[in-house]
Amino acid sequence: MNRVQRGKLAMASAAVAIGLLSVTGCAYINPQQTNQQYSPSDGVREDLGSLQLRNMLIISTDANKPGRVIGAVFNTSSSDATLTLSGAGGSQATIPVKAKSETYLNETTDAVILSTSGGNPGSMASITITNGSDSRTVQFPVLDASLKEYQQYLPTASASPSPSASGSATPSSGSTSSSSSASPTPSASSTGH
Repeated sequence: MNRVQRGKLAMASAAVAIGLLSVTGCAYINPQQTNQQYSPSDGVREDLGSLQLRNMLIISTDANKPGRVIGAVFNTSSSDATLTLSGAGGSQATIPVKAKSETYLNETTDAVILSTSGGNPGSMASITITNGSDSRTVQFPVLDASLKEYQQYLPTASASPSPSASGSATPSSGSTSSSSSASPTPSASSTGH
């Protein structure tokens, strides 16, 4: 091999090495999207101690009107728990969840109504979630009845609690090993737990 051929071979080898470094470097610099948890539906997910909230959102027509909370709450502990939701204007609702069980906030349970939703449709409402001494403020999306699957959840005037009243949900019976035909939202059958 002469000097010119060795130079060409060295340049080709360098080009291949640079190409490999740039391709493998992308995975090193950029995080893998499949390793990041996200909410695959309209609602949000949040964990608070032993409680796992999935697909949580509020259905309302206005920030100052009542809002119905829908989604699912899973209790991974061996004792009963109560999730308290505190929103705008002093609105509050409680959700009991039996030990090692779940409560679906849908058409099969008592409606969980906040006296004021705290956000206009398309916005996010600040909701403080509390379980015992654990507490955190979470942004819940507010949707209206524009989507057909949410029309049945829109609070009516007769379902509205007084500003000092608390809404509550009846927990589903059974344990996490039992399957339920009810899903937290009609558009998302997976709760991701």
